[in-house]
Amino acid sequence: MGNVAAAVGSLRMAAALAIYLVSREEAHRLTIPNVITIMRFLLVPAVIWALLSGEMAWAFALFLIAGISDGVDGFIARHFNQQSKLGAYLDPVADKLLLVCVFVVLGLMGELPLWLVVLAVSRDALIIVAVMLSTVMGHPVTVKPLFVSKANTAVQIILAAVALADLAFVLDLATVRGVLVLVSGLLTVASAAAYLVAWLSHMAGYAETNK
Repeated sequence: MGNVAAAVGSLRMAAALAIYLVSREEAHRLTIPNVITIMRFLLVPAVIWALLSGEMAWAFALFLIAGISDGVDGFIARHFNQQSKLGAYLDPVADKLLLVCVFVVLGLMGELPLWLVVLAVSRDALIIVAVMLSTVMGHPVTVKPLFVSKANTAVQIILAAVALADLAFVLDLATVRGVLVLVSGLLTVASAAAYLVAWLSHMAGYAETNK
């Protein structure tokens, strides 16, 4: 449990730092979707607490609320001219933070295979390292969500929701979870490969311009 708390604490500190750095520049432009997204950050420790406390119904309910809030803030941003640079940073970070935390805890609880958890976290870490490396080398890359990446995220969300629902209501969804695990694993590898190819192509262009 100590390892779980340390992992969750580190992730929350990283998210808090991102919020601080971005909000320093755009706090005066805080929008309703921004507020909803920040509230989603606050749901992360609540979901993890519920999982570690054995309150599976609460964990599922809070995860569901977080998912609904993601759709609501996106709808408001698009249809009421509430889009902002701050939201563009915070929204994907909030989504990824929630997913990573839930995946890690479910993995340590034995509800998800550890190989899938390691694969998912490693993919995200490699993308972050690649972005940082290209920035340090003076050839920053803009990470644009690919179709395979969006599909991967969707399957991960469904898998997490199904696992939490199964734990909360004892639905005997072992077969469904097994299929989702395999699909998630394949999409994780595919999306990592797609991003790697795009990054290598980007850096190859940088090398050509510096000959």
